Amino acid sequence: MGDPAAMIGERLRELRASRSISLEEAARLTGVSKPMLGQIERGQSAPTVTTLWKIATGMKIPLSSLLQERRSEYSVIDVRGAPPIAEDEGRMRAYPIFAYDPMRSMEVFFLELDAGCYHASEKHAEGVEEYLLVLSGTLRLGIDGKELAVRENEAIRFLADVPHEYRNPAQEPCAAYNIIFYPR
Repeated sequence: MGDPAAMIGERLRELRASRSISLEEAARLTGVSKPMLGQIERGQSAPTVTTLWKIATGMKIPLSSLLQERRSEYSVIDVRGAPPIAEDEGRMRAYPIFAYDPMRSMEVFFLELDAGCYHASEKHAEGVEEYLLVLSGTLRLGIDGKELAVRENEAIRFLADVPHEYRNPAQEPCAAYNIIFYPR
């Protein structure tokens, strides 16, 4: 791990840039002076926990996001590299590919549904969306009492803040990517 002050400064600068917020606007949002924010961004000042909380609260981000090291430019993931989350007596397997990231507000899973698989999901928080991209087979998706068939090479986006279910009534397995987006 590099210099913590430099790392925090880099994260703050990236956050401001991604939101097109000036130092002056950041100072107004956080209650931390513009000169202090500038010193933090340049790595010239190691902020106190109180200052970090002010920044995190004002920018509406988790404090821990200011403390994370910069990520690499890319990540190559083995889809079946992590142990799956199993449902329906193992007939549905969800492999976490990219865990929830508060800066991106999303997570990604690879799903395998064996023949006869059924999984019911409670409604998620308001505004949560799911994206399903079916790679093979046919996925029967129930959304708030309506049933849709999503076939191989098809994709669907739906509001997941209602009860929904995944079903594979076919004899062959079904595989899909599932992206869950959480509103900020």
